[in-house]
Amino acid sequence: MTEPAAHDFDLAVIGSGGGAFAAAIRATSLGKRVLMVERSTIGGTCVNTGCVPSKALLAAAEARHVAVDASGRFPGINSSADAVDMPGLVDGKRSLVEGMRSEKYVDLISDYGWELRQGNAVFAGTPEEPVLEVTRANGTCEAVTAAHYLVATGSAPWVPPIEGLSDTEYLTSTTAMELDEVPESLLVLGGGYVALEQAQLFARLGSKVTMLVRSRLASAEEPEASLTLMGVYADEGISVVRRATVSSVRTDPDTGAIVATAVVSGGQEEFRAAKLLVATGRRPVTDGLNLDTVGVKTGDRGEILVQKTLASTNDRIWAAGDVTGHREFVYVAAFHGTMMVENVFNEARHEVDYRHLPRVTFTSPALAAVGMTDRQANDAGIRCECRVLPLEYVPRALVNRDTRGFIKIVADADTRQIVGITAVAKDAGDLAAAGVYILEAGMTVGQVAKLWSPYLTMAEGIKIAAQSYTTDISKLSCCAT
Repeated sequence: MTEPAAHDFDLAVIGSGGGAFAAAIRATSLGKRVLMVERSTIGGTCVNTGCVPSKALLAAAEARHVAVDASGRFPGINSSADAVDMPGLVDGKRSLVEGMRSEKYVDLISDYGWELRQGNAVFAGTPEEPVLEVTRANGTCEAVTAAHYLVATGSAPWVPPIEGLSDTEYLTSTTAMELDEVPESLLVLGGGYVALEQAQLFARLGSKVTMLVRSRLASAEEPEASLTLMGVYADEGISVVRRATVSSVRTDPDTGAIVATAVVSGGQEEFRAAKLLVATGRRPVTDGLNLDTVGVKTGDRGEILVQKTLASTNDRIWAAGDVTGHREFVYVAAFHGTMMVENVFNEARHEVDYRHLPRVTFTSPALAAVGMTDRQANDAGIRCECRVLPLEYVPRALVNRDTRGFIKIVADADTRQIVGITAVAKDAGDLAAAGVYILEAGMTVGQVAKLWSPYLTMAEGIKIAAQSYTTDISKLSCCAT
């Protein structure tokens, strides 16, 4: 596609996260002139405040938990753990983030050669001829034009309109990871992936954690996952209060404790803790971009409405990542960024297809899934047949001495084609990754049941779950499956 030479750039990208970088890398590889505008820290959510720092802290918390738990779990092992040096832990996390930001983001800009401008970007002009106004920290403003624009501004923690919350020093998933001490107690609002990870993180660091959940844990996933995680959290001293709707929040003037009033199963209760973490979801960051001026429509949550090609309602303005309101995974954002460039400059006309998108919550054991849940299959008109394999039948889980969890297969009852896999297990994310290939290949439970699978791997559990469709797995030899 030949672009008009009158524009300053072929592509102007707002944001510097995974989607923005993927687009800039691909576009410069095609020889295009690229501008990236970032108003804050290079790297976006994932490396700065999301995946990298949270999983680093989760790994540290798991190491401490294993030390505390090993004595009861493994005969002959005696171990313990001292109180957490939170400043040291946070400093280590910051060093990791800074190193990855430099190596995987900042350094790549000069390697690929696109232009970076630090400042706040706002759309101006008209829908037919959009202009990007970039205001620098010193107050200077410049207008730039591009043949195409990509909005990749990500998302931010969303805080619900609860009475008194704005007057309370609450935490979000971002600020919680900067605490200089482990809270004695912690209230967590929410039951999604962020709430699940952060609740277990702080419990394992030494906090007394209570979760207030509107429905159930991981409500979008299989009900077996919720039940399993409820048991895991109960074992680890985390209190999960279901069907809880928080109506107000206040700070006790005498003790400084946070007090949340909630309706629980029709009755009103109060919950107290030293700190309050609000983990009720995220919202796209689109405020202040002036999208209406250039004919870009947004949804009820501020998300940019895009076609399956990722084009917005203005065919010169595109969106990628969390700002679209699509699945909030960095690998989705990166896929978006690359696909958008292919559609713009190579006229690829690719469309996003989430049917086999893996999704992982990094609890311990982890929750991971790919494809449809039992309910989704039924809603889609598929007469499905499911099998749930408890981990007590997976040799790897037995030698790990941790059989908390399961592997579930959802298959078409008529064809036996597998349409969904869910697992709660150690390394469940790797099971979901294997599941992507199974679903992409359209494999049946009979085919999976006959595949090679290395003994004493958690992935072997997928094969055993497939065998359970036709075999009494309790009669299998552990070394001859």
